[in-house]
Amino acid sequence: MASRKELVDKIQAIAKRVYAARKAGENSKEAQEDTFGVTPEDVNFEEELFPVLAKFPKLKQVILDLLTDQYEDFISDIWWVAPRPTTFKIILANNQDFYLIYTERSWIAQVEGKKFYLASLNEEQRAAAAIARILRYGGGAEPDKDTPVGEVPTGGETPADETSFETPTEETPPTEEIPETVPPQA
Repeated sequence: MASRKELVDKIQAIAKRVYAARKAGENSKEAQEDTFGVTPEDVNFEEELFPVLAKFPKLKQVILDLLTDQYEDFISDIWWVAPRPTTFKIILANNQDFYLIYTERSWIAQVEGKKFYLASLNEEQRAAAAIARILRYGGGAEPDKDTPVGEVPTGGETPADETSFETPTEETPPTEEIPETVPPQA
């Protein structure tokens, strides 16, 4: 992998060539291909990170409403999981997920089992807050594969602060102390 200095040098060299070509008036297709290796027509800035959003533009608008235009930083994948009702599974960057369901009346966001009907601004705000809450959860640690399910892993040694209690060998009956009663004095 190239070092930071090499990358900066390459970028500066390309910028100088582009500037020199523009200054000289060389805007021909051959000069652009020589400079970049691609033509401006080859570059598609509208290409979606998630192809399902290109197929369902209303879904993109709902995601923008819930997560702002920076949604790509928080979503790792979008799955189309059911055709009727049209249901999408939104997988977040921390491996948490929620569902967006399209109905005739409105979109429904299902976050942690709770449904939010997005036709109402109040519900939309609560859905956005619920999504923000699950984004805070984090990835979570995976359990150790050597430890059987339900068993607590131990290091094999008893910690120094734990003491073992021994049971008495002889059973002794409990003794009760009877408080002395003092007769009232007259």
